Amino acid sequence: MAKKPAAADQLQQLKADIRSRNPGRLYIFHGEEVFLLHHYFEQIRKLLLDDLTESFNFHKLTGENFDVQSFADSVENLPMMAEHTLVQVDEVDLFKLSEADRNKMAELLSDIPVWCTVIFTYETAAWKPDKRLKKLWEAIDQNGVIVEFARQGQRELISWVLRHFSAQGKHISNDLCAYLIEITGGTMTALAGEIGKICAYSGADEIKKSDIDAVTEPVLDAVVFQMTDLLGEGKYAPALEKLQQLLKMQQEPLAILGAIGGHFRRISAARTLLDHGRGYGELMKLCGIPDYPARKTMDAARRFSPAFCKTAAELVLETDYQMKTSFDDPQRLLEMLILRLAQEARRG
Repeated sequence: MAKKPAAADQLQQLKADIRSRNPGRLYIFHGEEVFLLHHYFEQIRKLLLDDLTESFNFHKLTGENFDVQSFADSVENLPMMAEHTLVQVDEVDLFKLSEADRNKMAELLSDIPVWCTVIFTYETAAWKPDKRLKKLWEAIDQNGVIVEFARQGQRELISWVLRHFSAQGKHISNDLCAYLIEITGGTMTALAGEIGKICAYSGADEIKKSDIDAVTEPVLDAVVFQMTDLLGEGKYAPALEKLQQLLKMQQEPLAILGAIGGHFRRISAARTLLDHGRGYGELMKLCGIPDYPARKTMDAARRFSPAFCKTAAELVLETDYQMKTSFDDPQRLLEMLILRLAQEARRG
């Protein structure tokens, strides 16, 4: 199978392989959007295997039971009462194998039998190929399709959410889609679970914000984002209420403080970019965040001065030091931090 040279084309290559019902022999699946990774893995699994013979023709290796000989045996096993076999290797860093094992893997990956498809999956471990190990890297690069399942952009996610609500006979507005994406962290895995809960809860055809709020627990970063937005708008009492919401969610005070500090660092970076005439695209690259959070962070940064951003960073560091070295109540320290940030925001 011819492999497209550009990394951006690899997902399209995978889709084409599935449409033609002719999967390749080697794939690397990795990336932040685990929902898509599972989706396309299952597409290939259903294409190659059937319920009757799957137990004979599907082989799964993990970091706990992987070794080169087991992999070779799995790849070379002939299919039983079927035309194909599928080998999944989960979370194994090939580039950390011994030199002898790497060389053997290079040979195996360069000559996978025509009846076998191998998929390496990386959900929690990062896919970080060491291209200096040329023999192994070239075997993967020349014979495989490396597919990154990146987090989807806001537009794609809204369309996806709309389709999933519609499939369950529900209608939801684009604005509420955006709200749901924001409070769940914007991954398809989280969204899929919340959509099911919301549809089960709502007795009406039209989804309302109250339906979402009734069953969806927002992620830490989303509440911190809302809290800092309220500070920027001069709504200090509601900002404190957001802090209380986080504490009621039993979030650890240090985790809350870390999220506040991380958010203000992104706001500070956005403020600097704004002052130099740069846009949200630069913030996406600098902070490694998707387009929608980058746009929102740029909007938030417009409400704060460079002086405030500097002071906010100092106050967060001071609170962190007090939490770790004093006997003061961490909850009280967080409340004091929000009050002091509110005072600084009033000054501009």
